[in-house]
Formats: sequence, C-alpha cells, structure tokens
Amino acid sequence: MLSSLFSCATNKKDEIEYSERSLYQIYATALKKLLNNDYAEASLEFEEVERQHPYSEWAKKAIIMSAYSSYKNRNFAKTEANLNRFLNLYPASNFASYAQYLLGINYFDQIIEISRDQTAVKNALEIFKLILDRYPKSNYAKDAYFKIIYLENKLAAKEIDIAMTYLGLKKYISALKRFKYVVNNYQTTIYTPEALHRLVEIYLILGVEEEALVNARVLGYNFPDSTWYKLSYNLLKKKKVF
Repeated sequence: MLSSLFSCATNKKDEIEYSERSLYQIYATALKKLLNNDYAEASLEFEEVERQHPYSEWAKKAIIMSAYSSYKNRNFAKTEANLNRFLNLYPASNFASYAQYLLGINYFDQIIEISRDQTAVKNALEIFKLILDRYPKSNYAKDAYFKIIYLENKLAAKEIDIAMTYLGLKKYISALKRFKYVVNNYQTTIYTPEALHRLVEIYLILGVEEEALVNARVLGYNFPDSTWYKLSYNLLKKKKVF
C-alpha cells in the first residue's frame, strides 16, 4: 500500500512540475542557464526542447547544445552519447562537422599520462582524422591537423615507453617490435630518431650487423643532425662495424 501511495504521489508531483512551454521559452531558459554556467540544468533544458518540440529545426540544435552543456559540465559520457545520437540521426546536417569536432575535443580532454590506458587518445585521433578526410575545408580542419600531430606523438611516446621497459628486461625481440612499430606508423613524430637508434642498438646486441647498418643509414639520411644519429654512429664505430 505504501509503495502504491508513493507511486501515485510521485506521478502527481511529476505532473505538477511538468509544464508545456513554447519552443522560445524553453530555449531562452536553456541559454540563460548556459550563460550563467549552470551547465547541468542547461543540458536538461535543451533536452526539453527536443522532448516538447521533437520535429522542429531547433530540436536538432538542442541536441548539440545539450551535448555542449554536458561537455562544459565535464560529463564526458553524456556528451559522447548525445553527439553520437545526433550524428546517427542527422549525418548530413550542416552541424555534423561541429558535432564531430566536439566529439573529438570531448575525447581529447580525457587524455591521461602515457603510463596509463590511451583509449581516449586513439578515439580522439580517429575523430580528428575523420574531420580532415570529410571536412577538409571546415573551420575545424586546421585545429584537427595540429591535434593529430600531438596525438600521434602521444601514442609514439607510449610505444617507446613500453619498448624501453622490454629493453630493460632484455626482452629484445619484444622491444624490437615496438620500436619498429614507431618507425612504421609514427614516422613524422619526434620519437622516430630514437626508435631508429634503438633498432641499431638491439640489432648489434643480437649480432645482426647488416640490419643495424641499414637502420643507421636511414637515421643518418633523415636526421643527420640528431643526437640519436651521433649515438648510433659512435656505437657502430665502437663495435667496428664499419
């Protein structure tokens, strides 16, 4: 009985709180809350636009505005859910490029130190590459380009960190694979010269002098002034490889 009464009371309360409002009224309230930094309430108000006026053009914008409010509130999960829902419903919308960009930024702001999981980096990189591919002339392409450079360096740093751990444990083959991965997949990052030097170093440890020379030549040709090339040169000289 108590459960039933509670249910009735709750339903009655919901009915009292709910009030049908014009699109303008809801949107204006939502914007006011957003400007007042009341992001959680702003998000809910923008959702109300879609709920009460689902077929209006403003309902589309309200989904993105709700996502933006959630993003400002650091509610990353809700931001991602709203943006993915918008992109699934309106993939050809004029706002799709911005939705993709905000989704990328949402992932970008979740990036953590390289010693921990880098899923956010990979997700952000995927989105920013998509922006360059799909919207190369958009207002977001330039920032996406520079974000890609930063993110690829983050992923390369992670690979180097793992490879150095293997190297310290004398697991040379495992280390070799990681350094090769950096050279093959992150060629434009700042970690490529180090990865090439480490390959030289490991191949010499394994006694594969020919491969050590090949990687040293690649390092010398592409990064002749780098400290890593000087280290490789001195190492080869010390080992009397040439």
